[in-house]
Amino acid sequence: MLALIQRVSRASVEVDGQVVGEIGPGLLALVGVQPGDGDAQVARISQKLLGYRVFVDEAGRMNRSLGDTGGGLLLVSQFTLAADTDSGMRPGFSTAAPPAEAEPVFNRLLESCRQRHAGRVETGRFGAHMVVSLVNDGPVTFLLRA
Repeated sequence: MLALIQRVSRASVEVDGQVVGEIGPGLLALVGVQPGDGDAQVARISQKLLGYRVFVDEAGRMNRSLGDTGGGLLLVSQFTLAADTDSGMRPGFSTAAPPAEAEPVFNRLLESCRQRHAGRVETGRFGAHMVVSLVNDGPVTFLLRA
């Protein structure tokens, strides 16, 4: 499982012109599920999403986590994140879990984050064409792996 996280001032996701999820300050996480991902990967990524220290403290150092700040979390499924880009000029998707496998894993991640985080946890719509808007704060972007 992969999660590309971005510290944001605000972020939203639209489907068919309608906003289906939005947050203020917090993290946008683009999540790619890989074949074989399950409960262990869900637990590790949710722990990292909520505990990774990417927010500044009083001294201006990245020492605070999403859990510390209570900021929002916008989870967006993105199978292209798990693409094989090692050869050629076209991505391959055998390294991404098929939708029937990926959707329940993504939903478990969403539920885990909602249970563990007191702040707002929003999402897009799995499998839909989504338009994601964000204001990256920093910019601060990290690729997390479980």
